[in-house]
Amino acid sequence: MKTVIWIALFFGTFSFMEFMAWFTHKYVMHGFLWSLHKDHHKKDHGSWFERNDAFFIFYAIVSMILFYLGAQTSFWYGWPLGFGILAYGIAYFLVHDIFIHQRFKLFRNIDHWYAKGVRRGHKMHHKHLEKGDGECFGMLIVPFKYFKNKS
Repeated sequence: MKTVIWIALFFGTFSFMEFMAWFTHKYVMHGFLWSLHKDHHKKDHGSWFERNDAFFIFYAIVSMILFYLGAQTSFWYGWPLGFGILAYGIAYFLVHDIFIHQRFKLFRNIDHWYAKGVRRGHKMHHKHLEKGDGECFGMLIVPFKYFKNKS
């Protein structure tokens, strides 16, 4: 039974992180912490790193704290929660940083309807260069209109 709960917590956490990414992106990054996120919309620096990367570090720390609690206390739930956040972070890095923004030149020629829809939705998000009037704040789940065939 503990294994079933572990697996459910892992997948539940991974799924919940998509909501957290949307919420954080819409209300924190495009809200009171725009100062950390705006360099992701306007490249006003020559560095490979962005102030926006601080959000990745925040969730990595939360994941590490949950691992610590799982290892050092009776809070075994920390393991599946921490791994769920970690897995979402890896997915985010692969999809957002590598596939969409090409921070590494990989996955350039993916020709799949889902990948095209995710990329199209994110491109529409980035057409807005200012804090307000944004759209499509999610990463893995984007509105259906972006999946329509644009050939």
